[in-house]
Amino acid sequence: MEILDATVITTALPVIAADFNVPAAHLSIGVSAYLVAVTLFIPLSGYVADKFGARTIFIAAIAIFTLASVLCGLSTTLLEFTLSRILQGLGGAMMVPVGRLVVLRDLPKEKLVKTVAIITWPALSAPLLGPVLGGYIATHFSWQWIFYMNIPLGVIAIIASLYLLRNIKGDVGKFDVKGFLLTGVGFALFMAGIEFLASTSDKLVQSLAVITMGIVLMMFAIRHVKTAKSPLFSFGAMQHKTFRLSVYGGSVVRVALGSAPFLVPLMLQLGLGYTPVEAGSLLLWLFAGNLAIKPATTWIMNTFGFKRVLVVNGMLIALGFVAFAFINHSTSSLMIATILFVNGVTRSMHLTLLNTIAFADVPPNKMRDANTLGAILMQMNRGLGITLSALAIAVAALILEQSPDTPNLQTFSIAMLFMGAIALVSIYDSLLLSKEDGVSVLNKRKAKKEQQTQ
Repeated sequence: MEILDATVITTALPVIAADFNVPAAHLSIGVSAYLVAVTLFIPLSGYVADKFGARTIFIAAIAIFTLASVLCGLSTTLLEFTLSRILQGLGGAMMVPVGRLVVLRDLPKEKLVKTVAIITWPALSAPLLGPVLGGYIATHFSWQWIFYMNIPLGVIAIIASLYLLRNIKGDVGKFDVKGFLLTGVGFALFMAGIEFLASTSDKLVQSLAVITMGIVLMMFAIRHVKTAKSPLFSFGAMQHKTFRLSVYGGSVVRVALGSAPFLVPLMLQLGLGYTPVEAGSLLLWLFAGNLAIKPATTWIMNTFGFKRVLVVNGMLIALGFVAFAFINHSTSSLMIATILFVNGVTRSMHLTLLNTIAFADVPPNKMRDANTLGAILMQMNRGLGITLSALAIAVAALILEQSPDTPNLQTFSIAMLFMGAIALVSIYDSLLLSKEDGVSVLNKRKAKKEQQTQ
């Protein structure tokens, strides 16, 4: 539910924008506001889950998320919609991290690869199925039903949680209010500044001032976390090289990948003239690529190791954005589908490897802090991917001396090249890995197979 709602509105953006009487590109705030809210409240999730119990918080999160979905459907202006998405983000912030913590807290290392592959599925499939579903609903029903469908899903999820989850609690100290405010407000200002920069080109100084304030607050947040006695989360897991990779290079490539569910549907509709349903249906090829590579992912990791796969795959991701940039009106649907399929393969491979290597060397006693920090960064990356996409469109329009409110195919081509350059930068951290980094989880699987054959 949480991951699906981050992207389900992407193919419906032109329809929703018409209802609100605003340019489609400005609806990026409806996507990014949700992701900012998720990021803002994720640090709270680990604390309240330990204090009140994982099941209690998980059910409360689903209830808040479902109520906010109803309010989204009832919205009649962009402001009402944005505020409803922020409330929805509060519920979403508690759902995924708490659920993942329940899974990873006591998980043996030898089961990490298989388990991460399973829990990565929603992160891979929801952003791809979302545009298809959103386009279909917006075309054949009304965009409001994109959110109303969460009502039965929420009820089912609450009932399942009551039966399947234990209300596990943990030891907690005093809540780090200062760290929470510095982290949340800092990132919110940073994202808001980029959003203003993308939508209001005549207010450059104000936008840069807001971005600067956000960066300063986040720097203070980092300093506070490193020196506080009981910080909101810990950077302890950063001492492990493999976790650092997922923080630095992994964050960069996730920003690029996070742009695709926003950029591609808009490019297909506003740039090439596809209907919402046609655009959403083409995106299914991205999901098909995810599905096709899944059975071979573990074998590829075991055979070639993390470093070689991450480097080669990172290059392929960058080339995928370049391929999008060269799509024109004469490009056949079959060729576009092929590009999407290949990008689905590389997307699935990279996210699975990053999620696996991130926790490969993290001991159980540091898993909560690693999980919280990882969840914060993943949501930041997703939010930045959407917001930087809107900014890339605005910059491209400025270069072409066009209005950012009516982007054309050439505008999207430049934006795709920008995202490809970001993806290419992520390879640097992968090159710093050794062949042995993260191999512990792979060797255990190999050893187990060898024992079974003897």
